[in-house]
Amino acid sequence: MAMPQNSTRENGFCFTQPLDFSCPSPHPGEAGRPLGAASGGHGCSSPLSNGLASSGAPSPSGSCAEPLCAPSPAQEATPFEEGIKYVSAEGQELACGWGGFTPGCLQLCNTSKGVLFFLCVASFLQGMTVNGFINTVITSIERRFDLRSYQSGLIASSYDIAACVCLTFVSYFGGNGHKPRWLGWGVLVMGLGSLLFALPHFTTGQYEARSAAQLGVCGGNQSLPCSPAASSLSGYRFVFMLGQFLHGMGATPLYTLGVTYLDENVKTNYSPVYIAVFYTAAILGPAAGYLVGGMFLNIYTEIGRETDMAPENTLWVGAWWIGFLGAGAASLLISIPILGYPQRLPGSQRYIVMRVSEAHQLKDGSHKKASDPDFGKTVKDLPRSVLLLLKNPTFIFLCLAGATEATLIAGMSTFGPKFLESQFSLSASEAATFFGYLVVPAGGGGTFLGGFLVNKFKLRCSGIIKLCLLCTVSSLLAIFIFFIHCPNMPMAGVTQMYDGSALPGGHLNLTAACNAQCGCLQDTYSPVCGTDGIMYYSPCHAGCRSVSVNLRNGKKVYQECSCVDKALLPGPGKAEAGKCTSSCAKKPLLLCFMFVVILFTFLSSIPALTATLRCVSDRQRSFALGIQWIVVRTLGGIPGPIAFGSMIDKSCLLWQDQCGEQGSCYVYQNSAMSRYTLVAGLVYKVLGTTFFIVACLLYKPPPPESAPGSLDTSENGTSDLQEHKPSLPAEEDI
Repeated sequence: MAMPQNSTRENGFCFTQPLDFSCPSPHPGEAGRPLGAASGGHGCSSPLSNGLASSGAPSPSGSCAEPLCAPSPAQEATPFEEGIKYVSAEGQELACGWGGFTPGCLQLCNTSKGVLFFLCVASFLQGMTVNGFINTVITSIERRFDLRSYQSGLIASSYDIAACVCLTFVSYFGGNGHKPRWLGWGVLVMGLGSLLFALPHFTTGQYEARSAAQLGVCGGNQSLPCSPAASSLSGYRFVFMLGQFLHGMGATPLYTLGVTYLDENVKTNYSPVYIAVFYTAAILGPAAGYLVGGMFLNIYTEIGRETDMAPENTLWVGAWWIGFLGAGAASLLISIPILGYPQRLPGSQRYIVMRVSEAHQLKDGSHKKASDPDFGKTVKDLPRSVLLLLKNPTFIFLCLAGATEATLIAGMSTFGPKFLESQFSLSASEAATFFGYLVVPAGGGGTFLGGFLVNKFKLRCSGIIKLCLLCTVSSLLAIFIFFIHCPNMPMAGVTQMYDGSALPGGHLNLTAACNAQCGCLQDTYSPVCGTDGIMYYSPCHAGCRSVSVNLRNGKKVYQECSCVDKALLPGPGKAEAGKCTSSCAKKPLLLCFMFVVILFTFLSSIPALTATLRCVSDRQRSFALGIQWIVVRTLGGIPGPIAFGSMIDKSCLLWQDQCGEQGSCYVYQNSAMSRYTLVAGLVYKVLGTTFFIVACLLYKPPPPESAPGSLDTSENGTSDLQEHKPSLPAEEDI
């Protein structure tokens, strides 16, 4: 590998030959070769005094008290602004560019911070699209394409299914290949998936919603003939699933190869911070998706076409597709600079030789096989790589703990906005915005804080696992808040009888004496809120006979409503279009503890990832992350949305009747929804706590004498050389 020729005195690197790290002997009378030779004939001015690398070779650490090579006068006079010159030990290209096109201006980005920036943009776009836009528009897609919650759960899970299919191949071969190229092509495929996801909007006919105004009020209700084409729209779920499949394929390299590429190109103690920034961008992406997606949902899906519906109307479908077009185009653009990065960044090799192994020690010593430089380069080593990971109990239980957390994250991120929408009687756009406000500080802040704590306290692997355990227990205690729920807004014929009494046997009864003469049909759900604080299925079911527009807020006001209680206000009853506003006093408490649950759940994510990277050998890091993601997605990400969707379907009170077939759910029972969420949360949090405890108890760190130099020079700055090891061969690409 080529090393940079740096003119500063600070680091003292002046290599122009393949490096030989054999050091002059500290004992007089023993011969030793120089560390390297400068072009002007200058040798090393002092013996190497820092710790040994994990490979057994002395480390060219930047923390040495003296520079490794004495700079020549010409070099001292060279200003830093003249740039970095690259030389190669084995013809490896270290310049940033595409093929032979490597302009000098691009080399300013050829640093770990430059890579971090572009990977952060890519992870932001991935999070905004997959975990933001899709979760925000799920209700609108259900309504537009007549989908049920479990079908939308399948759409969400298609992402994880694709990732599971690709992870072994990508992490094993990409881990030993050109990582930036794998990353760049992955982001490009992800962009194509976003464009495909928006395609159904352009291939279907215009959205025809039968609003209450079109159907008329009491006495004027007309039934429209059932359209077979309308009920066949649910077939578009396969297009959405294919788009999600491409999302999953494209994002697979991002969170396996992207993490290890960052980890290989920075100091060990800075690695958690870099990874935390990377994952924070991935968390802020969904938050931005919720906020921006919520704004798009306030725009009618058929742009340029006027409608008399308001966003509060349950038949309203917002412009769900705009975000996917923008994110797809941005992903295609950002893939171009990522494809231009070299296989290794200039100067990264010094960080690799400084690293001290913390890999779990197997009793039979088979973990030493992974230290072989040729290990993992062929398909023949794949079974042995899998076996080594399966024999590592710490790694296995960290994977299982990650799967339990992923189940809750996947389920709540998909249906969290729907939970808020039902509990607080919000519109889809308001619920998405609320959820975004929760995820930005809690998810983003927790992710960054987790990496910061690992770096701040310089935690070793066992300490990191204990931090994960503390976070999981804290979120377990906070999840008991789901004992609390907001009561359903009273709805005539759905949650109670028209006279206020309980429904017999819980069966719907939308007909009463006050609307018996109206001839109301159940085809169209368009709730109105009466002045008596009770919701009605439609203006017709409220017995309303006339309509006007409130000039103050633009909402329709229905008058002469015979079913609305007139005892509270003199004159005929009135009703306003849309749901009644919830006045739930438990709302602040529920939101506060949901914030705590999200905060501590994401607080453990980066420490758990760091522990995974440290408990395996260096050459297995990419593959270990790939295997971990397979376990996490198979046991968590895939069943999570499907299980939560089926669970939420069980709490449905009022289903859509779409040409005799059951469509999406209109009204959920809040108490049942909270109860199911509490049970799921407790089960998975208790399992996660158990897995972290077992991982901590079974972890066996390397004995002190096997840790080269006994101290990690990248963390502690200096250490003493304990013994002289053979030199590192020049052909190992140092």
